[in-house]
Amino acid sequence: MKILVSQQKRGLGISPARLRRLAVWLAAQAGMQPFSSLEILLTDDAGIVAANRAVFGRDYVTDVISLAYPPLPGEAAGAGELILNVALAAREGARRARGPDHELALYLAHGCDHLAGADDATPQQRAAMRRRELAWLRTAAQRGLIGGLFPGCGKASR
Repeated sequence: MKILVSQQKRGLGISPARLRRLAVWLAAQAGMQPFSSLEILLTDDAGIVAANRAVFGRDYVTDVISLAYPPLPGEAAGAGELILNVALAAREGARRARGPDHELALYLAHGCDHLAGADDATPQQRAAMRRRELAWLRTAAQRGLIGGLFPGCGKASR
Protein backbone atom coordinates (compact mmCIF):
# COMPACT_ATOMS: atom_id res chain seq x y z
CA MET A 1 0.00 0.00 0.00
CA LYS A 2 1.30 3.43 -0.94
CA ILE A 3 1.14 5.89 1.98
CA LEU A 4 1.42 9.65 1.55
CA VAL A 5 1.73 12.01 4.51
CA SER A 6 1.07 15.69 3.89
CA GLN A 7 0.67 18.71 6.12
CA GLN A 8 -2.06 21.26 5.57
CA LYS A 9 0.04 23.88 7.35
CA ARG A 10 3.74 24.23 7.97
CA GLY A 11 5.06 23.99 11.49
CA LEU A 12 2.84 21.23 12.88
CA GLY A 13 6.00 19.60 14.26
CA ILE A 14 5.43 16.03 13.09
CA SER A 15 7.97 13.59 11.67
CA PRO A 16 6.30 12.41 8.43
CA ALA A 17 8.75 9.51 8.09
CA ARG A 18 8.00 8.16 11.58
CA LEU A 19 4.26 8.64 11.09
CA ARG A 20 4.41 6.81 7.74
CA ARG A 21 6.29 3.92 9.35
CA LEU A 22 3.66 3.63 12.08
CA ALA A 23 0.86 3.92 9.51
CA VAL A 24 2.27 1.03 7.46
CA TRP A 25 2.34 -1.16 10.57
CA LEU A 26 -1.13 -0.10 11.81
CA ALA A 27 -2.68 -0.61 8.36
CA ALA A 28 -1.38 -4.18 8.42
CA GLN A 29 -2.75 -4.75 11.93
CA ALA A 30 -6.15 -3.39 10.91
CA GLY A 31 -6.26 -5.50 7.76
CA MET A 32 -6.65 -2.64 5.31
CA GLN A 33 -6.03 -4.82 2.25
CA PRO A 34 -8.71 -3.35 -0.01
CA PHE A 35 -6.80 -0.07 -0.35
CA SER A 36 -4.11 0.66 -2.90
CA SER A 37 -3.17 3.90 -1.17
CA LEU A 38 -3.65 5.83 2.03
CA GLU A 39 -3.30 9.59 2.25
CA ILE A 40 -2.77 11.07 5.71
CA LEU A 41 -3.43 14.78 5.98
CA LEU A 42 -2.09 16.48 9.11
CA THR A 43 -4.04 19.54 10.18
CA ASP A 44 -5.02 21.73 13.11
CA ASP A 45 -8.35 22.60 14.75
CA ALA A 46 -9.43 25.01 12.00
CA GLY A 47 -8.58 22.49 9.28
CA ILE A 48 -10.41 19.60 10.95
CA VAL A 49 -13.51 21.77 11.58
CA ALA A 50 -13.56 22.73 7.89
CA ALA A 51 -13.19 19.07 6.86
CA ASN A 52 -15.81 17.93 9.38
CA ARG A 53 -18.23 20.54 8.04
CA ALA A 54 -17.53 19.63 4.40
CA VAL A 55 -17.77 15.86 4.88
CA PHE A 56 -20.35 15.40 7.63
CA GLY A 57 -22.02 18.81 8.02
CA ARG A 58 -20.72 18.98 11.61
CA ASP A 59 -19.22 22.19 12.92
CA TYR A 60 -16.85 21.08 15.69
CA VAL A 61 -13.31 19.94 16.45
CA THR A 62 -12.66 16.19 16.24
CA ASP A 63 -9.59 13.96 16.39
CA VAL A 64 -9.64 12.04 13.10
CA ILE A 65 -11.79 11.78 9.99
CA SER A 66 -11.63 8.54 7.99
CA LEU A 67 -12.71 8.45 4.36
CA ALA A 68 -12.82 5.44 2.04
CA TYR A 69 -13.04 5.84 -1.73
CA PRO A 70 -14.09 3.10 -4.15
CA PRO A 71 -11.72 1.96 -6.89
CA LEU A 72 -11.50 4.11 -9.98
CA PRO A 73 -12.66 2.44 -13.19
CA GLY A 74 -10.09 -0.16 -14.22
CA GLU A 75 -8.44 -0.31 -10.80
CA ALA A 76 -8.73 -3.21 -8.37
CA ALA A 77 -8.52 -1.32 -5.08
CA GLY A 78 -9.85 1.89 -3.62
CA ALA A 79 -8.09 4.52 -1.54
CA GLY A 80 -8.27 5.65 2.04
CA GLU A 81 -7.80 9.06 3.54
CA LEU A 82 -7.21 10.05 7.16
CA ILE A 83 -7.33 13.63 8.39
CA LEU A 84 -5.53 13.84 11.74
CA ASN A 85 -5.85 16.78 14.14
CA VAL A 86 -2.26 17.29 15.27
CA ALA A 87 -3.13 20.32 17.43
CA LEU A 88 -5.65 18.30 19.44
CA ALA A 89 -3.17 15.44 19.83
CA ALA A 90 -0.56 17.88 21.17
CA ARG A 91 -3.01 19.44 23.65
CA GLU A 92 -4.58 16.20 24.85
CA GLY A 93 -1.25 14.38 24.90
CA ALA A 94 0.28 17.09 27.10
CA ARG A 95 -2.41 16.33 29.70
CA ARG A 96 -1.93 12.58 29.60
CA ALA A 97 0.86 10.41 31.00
CA ARG A 98 1.78 8.83 27.66
CA GLY A 99 2.24 12.15 25.89
CA PRO A 100 1.46 13.61 22.45
CA ASP A 101 3.17 10.82 20.47
CA HIS A 102 0.82 8.21 21.94
CA GLU A 103 -2.22 10.46 21.47
CA LEU A 104 -1.46 11.01 17.78
CA ALA A 105 -0.77 7.28 17.37
CA LEU A 106 -4.18 6.58 18.93
CA TYR A 107 -5.88 8.86 16.37
CA LEU A 108 -4.03 7.08 13.57
CA ALA A 109 -4.98 3.64 14.94
CA HIS A 110 -8.61 4.71 15.28
CA GLY A 111 -8.69 5.97 11.70
CA CYS A 112 -7.15 2.74 10.39
CA ASP A 113 -9.67 0.73 12.40
CA HIS A 114 -12.52 2.67 10.76
CA LEU A 115 -11.02 2.21 7.28
CA ALA A 116 -10.85 -1.53 7.94
CA GLY A 117 -14.61 -1.50 8.54
CA ALA A 118 -14.96 -1.06 12.30
CA ASP A 119 -17.81 1.08 13.58
CA ASP A 120 -18.21 2.89 16.90
CA ALA A 121 -21.91 3.73 16.75
CA THR A 122 -22.75 1.88 19.97
CA PRO A 123 -21.00 1.79 23.36
CA GLN A 124 -20.09 -1.87 22.78
CA GLN A 125 -18.58 -1.13 19.37
CA ARG A 126 -16.64 1.85 20.80
CA ALA A 127 -15.27 -0.29 23.62
CA ALA A 128 -14.24 -3.07 21.22
CA MET A 129 -12.47 -0.58 18.96
CA ARG A 130 -10.65 1.05 21.87
CA ARG A 131 -9.47 -2.31 23.24
CA ARG A 132 -8.17 -3.33 19.80
CA GLU A 133 -6.47 0.02 19.16
CA LEU A 134 -4.79 0.11 22.58
CA ALA A 135 -3.53 -3.45 22.05
CA TRP A 136 -2.03 -2.38 18.72
CA LEU A 137 -0.39 0.63 20.38
CA ARG A 138 1.11 -1.46 23.18
CA THR A 139 2.78 -3.65 20.58
CA ALA A 140 3.77 -0.66 18.45
CA ALA A 141 5.40 0.98 21.48
CA GLN A 142 7.32 -2.23 22.24
CA ARG A 143 8.59 -2.18 18.66
CA GLY A 144 9.70 1.46 18.95
CA LEU A 145 7.15 2.73 16.44
CA ILE A 146 5.49 5.46 18.52
CA GLY A 147 8.22 7.65 19.99
CA GLY A 148 9.45 10.59 17.95
CA LEU A 149 6.22 11.44 16.12
CA PHE A 150 6.53 14.91 17.68
CA PRO A 151 10.33 15.40 17.49
CA GLY A 152 11.64 17.51 20.32
CA CYS A 153 8.58 17.00 22.50
CA GLY A 154 9.67 16.63 26.10
CA LYS A 155 7.20 13.90 27.05
CA ALA A 156 8.20 10.38 26.06
CA SER A 157 5.60 7.87 24.97
CA ARG A 158 5.22 4.65 26.91
